[in-house]
Amino acid sequence: MTPLEAQERMASLATTLSSIETVLNLPAMREAIVDLEAQASAPDLWDDQDRAQQVTSRLSFVQGEVRRVENLRRRFDDLPILYELADDEGDAGALADADKELESMQAAIDELEVRTLLSGEYDSREALITIRAEAGGVDAADWAEMLLRMYSRYCERHNWSLEVYETSYAEEAGIKSATFAVKAPYAYGTLSVEQGTHRLVRISPFDNQGRRQTSFAGVEVIPVIAQAESIDIPEDDLRVDVYRSSGPGGQGVNTTDSAVRLTHIPTGVVVSCQNERSQLQNRATAMAVLQAKLLERRRQEDRAKMDALKGDSTGSWGNQMRSYVLHPYQMVKDLRTEEETGNTAAVLDGEIDAFIEAGIRWRKQQSA
Repeated sequence: MTPLEAQERMASLATTLSSIETVLNLPAMREAIVDLEAQASAPDLWDDQDRAQQVTSRLSFVQGEVRRVENLRRRFDDLPILYELADDEGDAGALADADKELESMQAAIDELEVRTLLSGEYDSREALITIRAEAGGVDAADWAEMLLRMYSRYCERHNWSLEVYETSYAEEAGIKSATFAVKAPYAYGTLSVEQGTHRLVRISPFDNQGRRQTSFAGVEVIPVIAQAESIDIPEDDLRVDVYRSSGPGGQGVNTTDSAVRLTHIPTGVVVSCQNERSQLQNRATAMAVLQAKLLERRRQEDRAKMDALKGDSTGSWGNQMRSYVLHPYQMVKDLRTEEETGNTAAVLDGEIDAFIEAGIRWRKQQSA
């Protein structure tokens, strides 16, 4: 790139980075680190394991965010020096290295800028995600399992903890449904744009005539609730079933009636948990998931009432949100943002950052 182009891009990045630093409020984040470090060093911290995990997780996240911004600032401040040295020495290789660093900085700052758009009431929460096979028979069940792997790989790439609470396996292949928690700050705000119906078009591996098949899977994303938000659920409103876990698992998981299914009778909401050996642990986890789902249901009802009062008839943007075509051509396209790529293998291996970032920006524009 020309020296003038490099200067213009650096000027634009300088403005963006300064804006990010202002929005994130680094002085306040450093004060939060001091407070969290004091809490983390308390001798009785681990007497309450849930609170201890919240404190240590929050501390790790805030420290990481501050380091991330500070490292970007240092790298950005070094950029003009790299260009100056390359120019003084007339070294084409050094100039190419400076251009490469500028491109890398652009990507890193763009990604960080998206984080500043996560300012919703629940955006900073962890996420509970449920994937369900929809229309398409065995192909839909296989597609649901492919999506579970895609999100698992996405979380691995970001060093986010993922815990599967329940998996209902289909008879021939794939899964009927799966519920899992993504235990990372801002997981809900980030992944909530994935909610909706995901459509797959491919040559069915289950069709002996090799015909093209279209199948669908639904993704539901809700925030993990705080203890103070817990919904009181009368015992009379619950049906509790215990059963033996199915599918892959350890000996203890598959040979005892430790799995728990809770049905909220008034609404018909059903949740299950089978990832723990203890029936009590599974019931506690299932109850937390049920409370989160009921709270989200209440939020959606309140939102629908407000939309009705405002005359909002645009409907939900979540349905039919992304199409994955593997035949007769290769293409993944988001139907809301128009973001697309021909590298379907990378997307299915968890490289969905571009789609998520575009979705977050799109959502912000819709609410403006």
